[in-house]
Amino acid sequence: MVISTSTVLYEKRNGVAYITLNRPDSLNALNRELRGGLNEALIDLRDDAEIILGVLTGAGGKAFSAGMDLKERASLDAEGERPTGNARGPGSFVDKGVYKPLIAAIDGFCVAGGLELSLECDIRIATEQSEFGLPEPRWSILAGYGLHNLNRMIPLGESLYMQLTGRRITSERAYQIGLIQEVVKDRSALFDTVDRVAGEIKMCAPLAVQAIKQIVYQGRNLPVEYSQKLAGPISQRITSTEDSIEGPKAFSEKRPPQWKMR
Repeated sequence: MVISTSTVLYEKRNGVAYITLNRPDSLNALNRELRGGLNEALIDLRDDAEIILGVLTGAGGKAFSAGMDLKERASLDAEGERPTGNARGPGSFVDKGVYKPLIAAIDGFCVAGGLELSLECDIRIATEQSEFGLPEPRWSILAGYGLHNLNRMIPLGESLYMQLTGRRITSERAYQIGLIQEVVKDRSALFDTVDRVAGEIKMCAPLAVQAIKQIVYQGRNLPVEYSQKLAGPISQRITSTEDSIEGPKAFSEKRPPQWKMR
């Protein structure tokens, strides 16, 4: 199945939803139309029972996304329409109930709101040419999701170094500090690697994977004892599924499990 708009390409195949930001001439900058299309794709990904995970990428080979469309922002400012809080962003994927795994396939600039989109994903894979940054203070703008969450993903000093200077870092440096999980040579290798990782995720029980993501995101800012209490009912729900019986049975019979997602 393929759903396409002028700014977002959305394709579903073999249990994977591929979302492509499609404004290559603007380095996939996030304007209102693109944010709306992205939101629709995420909701469809969340609600389609046949989709196991999603891949988010950018068209054109020059950028994953350069972030907010500053030309649109300047035009809205001129009209007296000012964004407040995170209104300029797509909103948290987890807050939308998207607990299916998301892989960010990054090729080129991944900066500002583009970096924030990648932080909303669970796994980030990038080409050698990619660069990362939160340059918002250079334009007297504060980041949204990244301002609050980058320092929870990488060391505080590294986060502040990026944010207080607004400078970009290389994919190699991003890998060294744990911002991304793999660096590959080029765009072809990028999608080969993404497909490999997606295949490894699909080997796991889909409901168990979603439960892991839910527990991790909801409990990551809680003391361990509270996170464990939060996980209790979720773990019990997974234990009561048919798949939790199928897994050990398949292992004992030395065959791949056949997940029913129930």
